[in-house]
Amino acid sequence: MSNTLLVEQCRQNNPRAQMALYKQYCDGMFIVANRYLKDNTAAEDAMQEAFIKAFKKINQFKGDVTFGAWLKRIVINHCLDVIKARKLEIQPLNEDVMTIADDDNWEVADETSVKEVYKAIEKLPQNYKVVVKLFLLEGYDHQEIAQILDISESASRTNLHRGKIQLKKTLKHLQYGTGS
Repeated sequence: MSNTLLVEQCRQNNPRAQMALYKQYCDGMFIVANRYLKDNTAAEDAMQEAFIKAFKKINQFKGDVTFGAWLKRIVINHCLDVIKARKLEIQPLNEDVMTIADDDNWEVADETSVKEVYKAIEKLPQNYKVVVKLFLLEGYDHQEIAQILDISESASRTNLHRGKIQLKKTLKHLQYGTGS
């Protein structure tokens, strides 16, 4: 059955359609949630809550993106809410002295494993880590990140830039390419 038909049936509160969509997306959404929460139980709870929220708000799904992309955004937003609820402090930025660097040519050499990069990201301070994950791993732009985290776009750019600098330092034993 197509996702479009399943979504339409979910709008009519069809439990079979809800279960079909859940089965189709639960593994992927668990991975996304676990990427942020780093705890299987918390990730599973966050994923479940996100599905409940998605099914309750299914009428807001316009179909301008895939259902999976729409659901992924709900999962990520819920995970960020969980992180905020844990009262993890995000370091304030002094926007008067911030510099913005648009360094879109940032690449890690081919020898770097994905696992090494993920480990390095996890070592970043919380405010850098969240922005780096949203930008590099999830593909959000600075405007979206600013809205999600309730920060300015320049703070998002600065956190990304500083996070990349720290990642380079953490992975300094590797050679870095410049995209050439």
